Amino acid sequence: MKTDRLFFIDAVRAFAIIMMMQGHFVDALLAPEYRDMNSSIFQVWSYFRGITAPTFFTISGIVFTYLLMKSKKKGRAPERIRKGLIRGLLLIAIGYGLRAPIFDWLTGNFSNSFLIIDVLHCIGLSIIITVGIYYLTFKKSLIFSILMLVLGVSIFIMEPWYRDLDTSRIPLVFANYLTKSNGSIFTIIPWLGYMSIGAFIASLFYRYFGREKFKPILVSAFIVVGTVLIYNSSYLFMKLYYWSDVLLFKQVAYYNYLFTRLGNVFILLGLFYALEKFLKNQMIFKIGQKTLSIYIVHFIVIYGSITGFGISLLLGKSLNPYQAAIGAVLFIITVCWISLYGIKTNAFIYKKLRGLFKRSS
Repeated sequence: MKTDRLFFIDAVRAFAIIMMMQGHFVDALLAPEYRDMNSSIFQVWSYFRGITAPTFFTISGIVFTYLLMKSKKKGRAPERIRKGLIRGLLLIAIGYGLRAPIFDWLTGNFSNSFLIIDVLHCIGLSIIITVGIYYLTFKKSLIFSILMLVLGVSIFIMEPWYRDLDTSRIPLVFANYLTKSNGSIFTIIPWLGYMSIGAFIASLFYRYFGREKFKPILVSAFIVVGTVLIYNSSYLFMKLYYWSDVLLFKQVAYYNYLFTRLGNVFILLGLFYALEKFLKNQMIFKIGQKTLSIYIVHFIVIYGSITGFGISLLLGKSLNPYQAAIGAVLFIITVCWISLYGIKTNAFIYKKLRGLFKRSS
């Protein structure tokens, strides 16, 4: 029986959420004396931690946009657009909720930490922006594809221009989406770039999935383009600089982390897509489908969100590498078990939150 489900996406989502959990656990608990960049093991760990967020954002763009575009064929586009807007707002609300210092508020202590922006805020806002662009180009899916690719590439290329953006005159609640100077972990730029490129990739699946040789061509493209971005993109930007004398290209070449990480993401997507038939595992599917639940549970357990009691608060940066490695494995198993079997599904959470949102609006 043929299906248009992208099974490898669930595997990549599962991989990304597991890498995120172990990355947060080790970063929160590993003692400072073991954070040695001269250590090959620590270098490998840092490398994979560095590509986890780009992978997560790109995959989020692929999943959401693919479902959005598929809804057009089924005549359910207005419903999907409405759900997308609500989902984006809910993710932003959950992001703020996870950082709400409830116990501090109860004691009359109010701070700006509540306004720090993290992953969920940026994914939520990126979804809203994607929905807006899709709505404006609804009758021209090709224009939507081109716009998302141009948007993603432009955000990456213009990074030197907004790297040290002055947001002193912007209200803090908005400024935190644009700068890390107030403690934000993520900002909408450049991370919207990965979501946008993910949306472009989704448009390729929407147009060509199921056609003969689509899979080998796309796998090859992922590997080739990814390799070029990792090893040659800085060289190419310097060539552009010498040819055009545009300083921006030189600045990108000298600090080219966005395109190199995108190359890593492409290689990862290519490998997972090529090996898709080996990844159709029920447990992988479940983990890939429960990323919101897993994110919420892991955030509460590590950082003490809502409860005020978290592993990082109890232990601090005190573990040696062996303890951190064993602890990370146990932490992943525990969080996945709680998320898969101990609480309700993502769909249940979204349904309840959507109902709450509608009642309050």
